[in-house]
Amino acid sequence: MTTRTTTGTSSESRIDSARQFMEGTARVLERRQLEVFLDDAPVEPVLDALRPYRNPDGGFGHALEPDVRCPGSQPSAALTALGVLAETGATNDPMVTATADWVASVARADGGVAQVLPSALGHPRTPWMEPNDESSFLTFAIAGRLHQLGVEHPWLDAATAWSWRELESQKEADGYTVEFALQFLDAVPDPDRAATAIDRLRTAIRPDGTVPVPGGIEGEHIKPLELSPRPETPSRALFTPAQIDADLERLESEQLDDGGWDFHFLHWMPAQSTEWRGIVTLGALHILREHGRL
Repeated sequence: MTTRTTTGTSSESRIDSARQFMEGTARVLERRQLEVFLDDAPVEPVLDALRPYRNPDGGFGHALEPDVRCPGSQPSAALTALGVLAETGATNDPMVTATADWVASVARADGGVAQVLPSALGHPRTPWMEPNDESSFLTFAIAGRLHQLGVEHPWLDAATAWSWRELESQKEADGYTVEFALQFLDAVPDPDRAATAIDRLRTAIRPDGTVPVPGGIEGEHIKPLELSPRPETPSRALFTPAQIDADLERLESEQLDDGGWDFHFLHWMPAQSTEWRGIVTLGALHILREHGRL
């Protein structure tokens, strides 16, 4: 059984133990990303590790996003791939435009994309990853990543219009809709309109800066640094410095004695749990460094 590390862990010790965890547990993809992050390694090995998850249709599958474990292309896997490309600065890689083309091919007439496509049927997936034909909150996040990557694409125009319609409607956002909407609003090149939409989301956030997740595990919630992981982004308007400092303390304290971090939603099967731990450990290191904690 893993336990949390003690407070006061040095930055060097924290990094060394995280590296040991990643080398012993994480997928090749996240290990290559860690090498870029810690060692200034070349980006090409990251892209080489990403390409096996691609399908001939231009999308991504094969459990790139650990909650949907089908070989077929899925929107959540496309989002994961775009995140890898954005974080490594691979803005000009052909996979960026090819992914946008694939998303456009499965998008609904209103510009949105479903959370899960029918190719997931008959394959392992978490209980919340059931195929449907409704536009979903993934549209926010995919559009946000494409804006971050500087993409110009007809589908991005349609997805941006869909996102604004959703955000400016009278619908109340909750759970992961808030997180993905903020990803869009932090990236969309319309700061005044984004600031207004961000302020409208304030009612979804509890006094401690968290957002509850309806239908999640007991007590599941999204934390301030998950809602706004980067300093100096528009979403920071929703949080006080004290809330961010407290959440940084929380994040530092949650490194386990095996060197990794864990996630706070359903641990559904061994492979899913192991793969997510590598992803969230890499993410925790990024957040700590961006806030001067590494």
